[in-house]
Amino acid sequence: MTDIVGKLWGFCHTLRHDGVDYGDYIEQLTYLLFIKMADERGLDLPTETDWPYLRKQSGTDLLDAYIEALRTLGKQPAILGDIFGGAQNRFTNPVNLQKLIGLIDETEWISIDTDIKAAAFEGLLEKAASEGKKGAGQYFTPRILIQSMVRCMKPDPRVSKDFTIDDPACGTGGFLIAAYEWLKDETGGAFDREIARRIRTKTYFGQELVARPRRLALMNLYLHQVEPHITLADSIYEVPSAQRYDVILTNPPFGTKGANQAPDREDFVVQTSNKQLNFIQHVLTILKPGGRAAIVVPDNVLFAQQAGEVFSVLMEDCDVHTVLRCPRGTFSPYTEGTKTNVIFFTKGRPTEEVWIYDARANVPKITKKIRPLTTKYFSEFESCYGADPNGLSQRSASDSAQGRWRSFNIDEIKGHHYKLDAFKWIRDEDVDDPDDLPEPEELITGAMEEIQLALDDLTDIQRLLEGDGGLV
Repeated sequence: MTDIVGKLWGFCHTLRHDGVDYGDYIEQLTYLLFIKMADERGLDLPTETDWPYLRKQSGTDLLDAYIEALRTLGKQPAILGDIFGGAQNRFTNPVNLQKLIGLIDETEWISIDTDIKAAAFEGLLEKAASEGKKGAGQYFTPRILIQSMVRCMKPDPRVSKDFTIDDPACGTGGFLIAAYEWLKDETGGAFDREIARRIRTKTYFGQELVARPRRLALMNLYLHQVEPHITLADSIYEVPSAQRYDVILTNPPFGTKGANQAPDREDFVVQTSNKQLNFIQHVLTILKPGGRAAIVVPDNVLFAQQAGEVFSVLMEDCDVHTVLRCPRGTFSPYTEGTKTNVIFFTKGRPTEEVWIYDARANVPKITKKIRPLTTKYFSEFESCYGADPNGLSQRSASDSAQGRWRSFNIDEIKGHHYKLDAFKWIRDEDVDDPDDLPEPEELITGAMEEIQLALDDLTDIQRLLEGDGGLV
């Protein structure tokens, strides 16, 4: 994979001198990869749009054939039209287009045991990010974390005829693909015809704000022989449809960009401009009663000014039964300083206790090369989580050999204003090591947490004083 990305990125540099920027190049690459992989999988494409036809063209005939292929594919019904709708050629020199086709043709893509197109896209965006193109991380969640979440949630469409899975911030479709791959592993891909058709066409849903990653999500799932329903939409600023889901797996975009006002939605009990808190409220709305969700959130969601208000509502309507505190650097190299968590909850019963697994304290920071993220970082957590996807397995603090697993009852949580970041029981010795200090962004975030918690305590004291007429 590294060699392939290196080749493709090297050619991207060449194209940039011809006026094709990295974003346009990646988009053209995805079109051609899709056509090549469709040919490898034996999927039928319209006449004169398939890989063998394009490969044998040259010169201006190639450019004309490619332009016409994109136009033809964009007019197709159903998912092909969604994938290629509005697709435009960005090549002006047919030699460059022919060279890219040659590079792609050197590899049998479906023989590589990975989500190859998303991996190539991720690798290229990573390289672009390292050259100053920020924001690549908003489209990706590490596969190791995705797969761990899916194994805990067990999104099995066989349990009911109207079972649906959704990702309201789906990016390139990583959660939906992992959910389908989990199902295939569980069943060996053996379904009767009616169930197979329902799973393929009526089970997987998503929303994505940006056109390019949505195309990738549609392409990836189609090449996995799944026909998803992925809309181009702003999940939190647009009122959702009446569709409700059994399982939601998502990683809403981090940061505050674009979040300068609170959404005007009647279903949001708490009015806030915090995007992540709004995504939690959105998930609460679109989740079916009895449905379950797992959401990746940054630390600020657990201590932000209005976090307590949102979580008090969430815990009344849902059982927030589990929180995973992820290792530092989980999202390296995209968001180096962001500390992340996963919250798991089931709608329809109130929270009585929350189990927190601390996979961060005294765990060396994840790095891309020296200490890459592997399944070992979440294996004990998955064991502690248990076999029940709704968090109802028998649990014990002794399930963690290092004491990383602990429960807190609802009264303790109320005592800390529903701010789950307050519950830390393992001293993080790495923070005290001058040779291994966290990134400045992490230190600032930590200081903000402590200040916010102190302000909450002062507010309580003020209320007590006011309630007693100023006397203590």
